[in-house]
Amino acid sequence: MKKIIFYETLSGKCPVEEFLESLTPKQAQKAAWILTLIEDLPSVPTKYFKKLVNSDDIWEVRINYRSDIFRLLGFFDGLEIIVLSHAFQKKTQKTPRRDIN
Repeated sequence: MKKIIFYETLSGKCPVEEFLESLTPKQAQKAAWILTLIEDLPSVPTKYFKKLVNSDDIWEVRINYRSDIFRLLGFFDGLEIIVLSHAFQKKTQKTPRRDIN
C-alpha cells in the first residue's frame, strides 16, 4: 500500500495543498478520489498515474475533470511513499519543461 504526502517548504508552504484548495468542490472531489486510488490499488492504471517520459523518475498524477486537465508531479521516496511537490493546470498536449523542473 502506497502513501502520498505533500512536499512542504522550510517556511511551511505546501504548493500542492494550496493548488488543491484552489479547485472547485467537484474538481477537488475528483482529485481526492484519484489520490485514494493511487494509495489503495496495487497497480494503478496509467490513466491516473504514470512516470513522465525523459525525466529523472518524476511521476504525474493525472486528473481530468470535464474539459479541465490537472497534473500533480512528484517522486517516490523508497517503494511506498510518493512525495507530491508541484501542481498545475495543463493547457498544452506536452507537459511544460518549467513545470517538470
